[in-house]
Amino acid sequence: MAEIRYDEDNIRTLEWKEHIRMRPGMYIGKLGDGSSFEDGIYILLKEVIDNSIDEYVMGNGKQIDISIIEGTVRIRDYGRGIPLGKVVDCVSKINTGGKYDSKAFKKSVGLNGVGTKAVNALSSYFKVAAFREGQAKTAEFSKGDLINESKIIKSDESNGTLIEFTPDDTIFKHFKYRHEYIENQIWNYAYLNAGLKINFNGKTYVSKNGLLDLLERKTDPETLRYPIIHLVGEDIEVVMTHGQQYGEEYYSFVNGQNTTAGGTHLQAYREAIVKTLREFYNKNFDTRDVQASIIGAISLKVEEPVFESQTKTKLGSQNMAPEGTSIRSFVTDFIKKNLDNYLHKNKDVADAILRRVQQSERERKEISEIKKLANQRAKKAAVHNKKLRDCRAHLNETNKKYPEESRLESTIFITEGDSASGSLTKARNVETQAVFSLRGKPLNCYGMTKKVVYQNEELNLLQHALDIEDGIENLRYNRVVISTDADVDGMHIRLLLLTFFLQFFPDLVKQGHLYILDTPLFRVRDKQKTYYCYSEKEKQAAIKKLRGKPEITRFKGLGEISPNEFEDFIGKDIRLDPVILQDKTNIEDILNYYMGKNTPERQEFIIENLKVELDDIAPLEEEEPEEVLVEAE
Repeated sequence: MAEIRYDEDNIRTLEWKEHIRMRPGMYIGKLGDGSSFEDGIYILLKEVIDNSIDEYVMGNGKQIDISIIEGTVRIRDYGRGIPLGKVVDCVSKINTGGKYDSKAFKKSVGLNGVGTKAVNALSSYFKVAAFREGQAKTAEFSKGDLINESKIIKSDESNGTLIEFTPDDTIFKHFKYRHEYIENQIWNYAYLNAGLKINFNGKTYVSKNGLLDLLERKTDPETLRYPIIHLVGEDIEVVMTHGQQYGEEYYSFVNGQNTTAGGTHLQAYREAIVKTLREFYNKNFDTRDVQASIIGAISLKVEEPVFESQTKTKLGSQNMAPEGTSIRSFVTDFIKKNLDNYLHKNKDVADAILRRVQQSERERKEISEIKKLANQRAKKAAVHNKKLRDCRAHLNETNKKYPEESRLESTIFITEGDSASGSLTKARNVETQAVFSLRGKPLNCYGMTKKVVYQNEELNLLQHALDIEDGIENLRYNRVVISTDADVDGMHIRLLLLTFFLQFFPDLVKQGHLYILDTPLFRVRDKQKTYYCYSEKEKQAAIKKLRGKPEITRFKGLGEISPNEFEDFIGKDIRLDPVILQDKTNIEDILNYYMGKNTPERQEFIIENLKVELDDIAPLEEEEPEEVLVEAE
């Protein structure tokens, strides 16, 4: 074995932008293409908006203007504006910023001086302009390199800062901003900063009642057991209610940051509700019965918060401030005092909560024996291992050795049959991708109770593979991907799986973990080139690009795609369609419409949409591709 040299030539000192571009995951988590709300392009957006929010919190500027046109982001605030002599430094020198003075930014999210530098380094084009007291200064960059810097000039613009950037498509490949994710992100900023006006692509977002507005937007009043409880104190705001859905649904924030992975504040909030209700009713309720069907949110302000990752999705701080009160006791004391007072003053709400908890208790006891037997069956390794080919990186706490980016990439593909699962298993990345194989079509569980999940072996094994039996807090994979064939049977299985998740685990969908795998419908190739096409339109375009009569293959099933080809479709260029629920969506109405008894309305919908689809399909030209090519030339 040849000796590996290790001397002075092996030691390198990277510039700030080189390090960010070489290791982007350290700064913004996973890259992605925009199909997940955790993808890097949304982190870039957040890093810039956070600075504008900090200005508003400090009492400067009451409006933020945001536009996104063809992948280019423009954000203008009306705060104080970056000091003109430090405009370039603030966006291009690590550890340079105004947030190190804790007096000025006592409870800010971004305290490490990296945010806008990462945006700059990871953008093909980046522009910053500062306006202060009748003067302005502008600088432009490309991939972190300064390409243009203006002198300080006179300006009629209002005070504030303008940032414009286009994510680098060599890093964020095939990226696309999804309006639903951005709108949700902007609404969160509005809820946490009552009175702030945010304009986005012509629409204005503003909140008067904070987290109360959030929960009212996220829920359908008809499904709630009692009016939303809204409690506000110094450095803390909480809301809660009980719905009719299975599982729990929470939204948590620290200093305006949406902590999607929770943390110490969310755990304290959940425990405090249980403790308070036990003492109020003087009953030793099971924790699961109290927490079942809760919909709630908490916002906490913490001095110098400690997060468990650069993307700040999980709070790790134990105390409100260094050497201060613990977060657990602060949250518990606040909820115990204020929720108890609220329940004493609102007997109707107190009675409704008691009925909801007692109902959960009855349902839990009813299925306890069935659940026990089902769990015994699920633990039979021989059965379980045949269905699940696991990966090494999970989201649960036992796998902390994997970096955050790997855990965010952890994926399970739910496939139909041995042929498809075999191809996926051979092609997958064993570090982050698992495969679960279904046996035939799963049960249509619309309108059924949770009991059916334990009685049906297929569904029970699936919930065990995901580890979501008691909620999605221990979800083993960040992305759950339905991977079915592109035919009628595959579509039916997809609908049955969607029904299963929406019926029993709606929070898995609402929190953005469920996806549909896009695989090519056609392979068009000649001796020199091969094109994989995801639509009839792409197929026709590929035919025109090739000379001579190409070979055209229609992939009807995943098993027809070889493992070597599959590597391209589930690797770095994977195409995923997120399953997104609109706010106030009534899941019961959706399931009844699609999975209930056939109705004239549904028949009319199918006929109308089938007509539109057929109108969009170009005439088939497979028989005479050579003539098409000549015509194109």
